Amino acid sequence: MATPLIAGLSVAAAAMSGRYMIRAWQTFRTRAAMPRVRRFYPGGFQGEMNRREAALILGVRERATVDKIKEAHRRVMVANHPDAGGSHYVASKINEAKDILMGKGKSGASVF
Repeated sequence: MATPLIAGLSVAAAAMSGRYMIRAWQTFRTRAAMPRVRRFYPGGFQGEMNRREAALILGVRERATVDKIKEAHRRVMVANHPDAGGSHYVASKINEAKDILMGKGKSGASVF
């Protein structure tokens, strides 16, 4: 009498675990197909910013065009603007990076 009950529970457990595995595989497949998010420059800042560091901060090449620099500056500033909860220090470094890449040199307006 107990044998059919145990067999039924075993079949139900196998079916539920199979369903779980199929759903987990489908979730994994769709997540793997998504494009990877671009990472920003993770390091700290040097004492004197150079073109390489400025390009890393904005996520462009050192010899990028002015339009690419402006687009990257806008994108990074939207994510780190002080009015939206960002840091004033980071915002000043982003502006300094844009100035260096556009050839304006370091602006003396930054208090940091």
